[in-house]
Amino acid sequence: MSAGPEREARLKVALILATPGSAWGGMEKHVADLAEALTSLKHEVHIIAHPDYRTHFPFAEFHPCPMKLSRNNPWLRWCVSRILKRVSPDIAHAHGNKAALILGRLPHQTWQTVGTIHGSKSNLRPFLLLDKVIAVSGSIYEGLSHPSRHLIYNGIRKETPESPHGNYPLPETTNVIAAGRLEPVKGFDMLIQAWSMIHDRFPTAHLTIFGDGSEARNLHRLIDDKGLRHSLTMAGHQTTLASALSNADLMVLSSRREGFPYVLVEALMAGLPVVSTPVSGSVDLLPENALARDSSAQAIADVIASALNNLDGLQQSEQSAFDYAQTHLTLRGMAEATVRVYQAQ
Repeated sequence: MSAGPEREARLKVALILATPGSAWGGMEKHVADLAEALTSLKHEVHIIAHPDYRTHFPFAEFHPCPMKLSRNNPWLRWCVSRILKRVSPDIAHAHGNKAALILGRLPHQTWQTVGTIHGSKSNLRPFLLLDKVIAVSGSIYEGLSHPSRHLIYNGIRKETPESPHGNYPLPETTNVIAAGRLEPVKGFDMLIQAWSMIHDRFPTAHLTIFGDGSEARNLHRLIDDKGLRHSLTMAGHQTTLASALSNADLMVLSSRREGFPYVLVEALMAGLPVVSTPVSGSVDLLPENALARDSSAQAIADVIASALNNLDGLQQSEQSAFDYAQTHLTLRGMAEATVRVYQAQ
């Protein structure tokens, strides 16, 4: 007897995350969000990842694997292969280069292989071994030559300013905010230098940077060297930016490169105007007047100054991006689009 169309539509999905457990960034968050959203759509989800990530996946069946080993390590490949054979999923979905390389080198089994490319500088060759490939931004998608390529932007769960731990107090002034891991790729050194160029022209404006990372000490030293303590705050890592996004006047993305930045989606979802360096994601969604000409300090300073001189105009020019975020960049929308890729012939 047939199980019926609703039951037949349910999939068993194994998500492979091969990062070594030492960081929790955009790709890791994406996998956790996708897993939770797929579960809410009644699909069976299995996670193959470093044991340190177990607590991030309470809604899925977790399978620890020694992901600190090299991508070429035969023991690591055997571990992933053994888990997949035991789970026997409909879909094996690798996230990032290392996971794609491991999955692509395994003997082909009954499951379909899918890979998501998260970074603009990713090596695309490992993904050519998989059945289907998902890109998270238009620029990544355009660089793909895979016969079954798909574009799915990252989606988020909209949080309200009343969300727990989301009440970081911004000063009573014109607030510019930035957020991300304090790592060189995020360009916060360029942002601080940019702020030093223009803060005297906007004495009522204050810049708050949220995040933590290996560059924290260097960035604090740069702030002191530039004499910016009165107009720039390093706020550290926050569980959620809901309150800040609600109360800020402008978001700045200063990254040197991106896949598809979550903070961009969060700002657009909150209706907060954004200016950005010309990185993946931003060039997909933002109008030209919101994009710096490059990732230099001078270019970032220019686009911030232009925005602060006409915040109402920037708000109006980004209205279509706000509307798009509300209708397309949700967790459920991302998960449903991913399921359509899984089911495509």
